[in-house]
Amino acid sequence: MYFCASHFKQFNMAAQNYSKNLFLRAFQGLLIVGLIATNVYLAGGIFDLFEGQLESKSQEDAPIHVQAPPPQTLYGYDKSKYTFYREKIKPNQFFSAILEHAEIPPQKSYAITQACKGVFDIRSLRAGKEYTLVYDDPCAAPIGLVYEPSIYDYIKFDLKTPRVERITRPTTIKVETTNGVVRGSLWQSMDAGGNSWELISLMESALGWAVDFYHISDGDMYKLVYERKYVDGKPAGINRLLGAYYKTKGQEYYSLWYDNDNYKGYYDLTGHAAKSRFLKAPVKFARISSRYNRHRFHPILKRRRPHLGTDYAAPVGTPIYAVADGVVSIATRRGGNGRYVKIRHDKTYQTQYLHMSRFAKGIHRGTHVRQGQVIGYVGSTGLSTGPHVCFRFWKNGRQVNHLRLHFPASKPLPDAEKQEFICTSKPIVKMLDDIHFVKDRQAVLAQK
Repeated sequence: MYFCASHFKQFNMAAQNYSKNLFLRAFQGLLIVGLIATNVYLAGGIFDLFEGQLESKSQEDAPIHVQAPPPQTLYGYDKSKYTFYREKIKPNQFFSAILEHAEIPPQKSYAITQACKGVFDIRSLRAGKEYTLVYDDPCAAPIGLVYEPSIYDYIKFDLKTPRVERITRPTTIKVETTNGVVRGSLWQSMDAGGNSWELISLMESALGWAVDFYHISDGDMYKLVYERKYVDGKPAGINRLLGAYYKTKGQEYYSLWYDNDNYKGYYDLTGHAAKSRFLKAPVKFARISSRYNRHRFHPILKRRRPHLGTDYAAPVGTPIYAVADGVVSIATRRGGNGRYVKIRHDKTYQTQYLHMSRFAKGIHRGTHVRQGQVIGYVGSTGLSTGPHVCFRFWKNGRQVNHLRLHFPASKPLPDAEKQEFICTSKPIVKMLDDIHFVKDRQAVLAQK
């Protein structure tokens, strides 16, 4: 029994040692496997890193292609290769004198002048405007000359060839809006709102049939949709006034531009031509300095003498327009009237325009004129205390106050045409209606 128990104890201890050895061997095996996997992973990472460095170095070594910016040009000349020198045209300086000043020999100067034919009239050069000389060698004679008649184009003289060409600058047109509330003078209010006189004039033409701009009130409101022209990103004037809105004394007026093969002009919302048979006044941007008055005290004669017309004060040279279609019956200078024009419009109506500085070209007895046509220019001839036009209006042979006359509305568009007009003008009307009034436009402009 002792032998068996002793041997059993030894056998049990051996078994336990064998189990521990198996466990240790298994643990060692797992540890070895883990170490191998870790080394493989690390080796792969190192290889990837090395490969990335090789790739990065390869990219760094590769040549980099950078596209050079386009050269900056002026009038088609590379500004880095040419020198430009500006000068002003002097009073009474002819084109030949400009070329002589640029050291162009007479024979070549004559050839350049001949090349201008059919391209540019050198007599249209204006004193005070600039021209540009172009040099490829500052120490030699210029190789080019550039003159800009307007912002829209320029004349390029190649002084070597010689050759002359007119270059028209690309023009873009954008639709813009403006609005405001009148405070004092309409013109001052719109000018203070950043609107050009060109746009103000177009608004007067579009709404003059319905709105008396010489009797406006504080608080009147206007909204405009128009096309502005841009040249080289700079504003270059108004292209068209597409729509106008004016509210005065609770009355709202719309005027919408419509143009197709048969009809052209401004119309109201119902398709009636937005014009009266007679314009409200014969001048723009003027003020009434004296009204129709049968008991006026004459400032020169110093006695009471009826003033049977309306005086519009304006600077000398301001264009005077025919207020309606008609035929010139008188264009002369006589006594206190000074230079004046009288127009017969029909058997009922005649108009007269006094104190002109001069007549417009082609205005003489028998000339047919259209509404809005320039017939003369404001002056102070005859009995006059300052530059103005005295406008007189006859009805059935008697002088009357034209500001109190009411004329019938114009004829509407035909029904077929009216449908097209409504469809065409609907987007413009919506744009006008969507404009929110800016009550203090000066403050808004100051914040920009």
